[in-house]
Amino acid sequence: MKALFDSISIRSSRIVTKSYSTSFSLGILGLDRKYHDPIYAIYGFVRFADEIVDSFEGYPQKELLERFWKDTYQALDDKISLNPILNSFQQVVRAYEIDYDLIETFLKSMEMDLYKNEYDEAGYKAYILGSAEVVGLMCLKVFVDGNQERYLALKEPAMQLGSAFQKINFLRDLNADYQSLGRTYFPGVDLNNFNEEVKASIEADIDIDFKAGYEGIKKLPKGARFGVYIAYVYYYSLFKKIRKTHCDLILNERVRISNKRKYGLFLSSYLRHTINWI
Repeated sequence: MKALFDSISIRSSRIVTKSYSTSFSLGILGLDRKYHDPIYAIYGFVRFADEIVDSFEGYPQKELLERFWKDTYQALDDKISLNPILNSFQQVVRAYEIDYDLIETFLKSMEMDLYKNEYDEAGYKAYILGSAEVVGLMCLKVFVDGNQERYLALKEPAMQLGSAFQKINFLRDLNADYQSLGRTYFPGVDLNNFNEEVKASIEADIDIDFKAGYEGIKKLPKGARFGVYIAYVYYYSLFKKIRKTHCDLILNERVRISNKRKYGLFLSSYLRHTINWI
């Protein structure tokens, strides 16, 4: 009856994904069905780890993360976990030969959130690598389905796309991260002197990552291309909106894309996909 437990586990990962992220859920719908459950499992894992360090204020976050970290490797060793999120994740790790180094780098970046409030250039790059780029590589492992040559060819643009997404998150959440969590991710940026010049410099850096990431999307396996493109379109639309928003407003409100707009982007992306414009 383990099959029933495994089914419940992946349903749990699916619920987590749909509950936490409309945009990510729409992206998954654009993937070939064979990719759905593995990507749900990866998202569920990274979301729970992120929740520990971002949302569990007032609880023993350090101990909870350490326990989650230990339980992750225990699940991988045992090939099972009573935590349904970890159970579905360990299955994907083994099925697609996801490198343990990617998992370790991700968890270390979550740990950084517990101890660091400001980042220098090296810390900033390390955090983006762990919190975003390696998550993209986990997904890429699924998309190439064991083809190591294709994985290596797409590795760099996948990392740059993840980097672009994360930097946009930082820019969008600039005020919330600082006011609620006391964090400033962009190195050398003094929020008391945040201005249009500083904002434009950050945006120029994001633009470079976006362009490289888009070139990688065009080379993805067909069954993965549309789903990743949807995520790209959503984030690029958010990026354009941020670019049009004055720096003072960035510091005082969270720029959003409405769900109605997200569904519209999904439909327009589908049309582009069907006529091979991507």
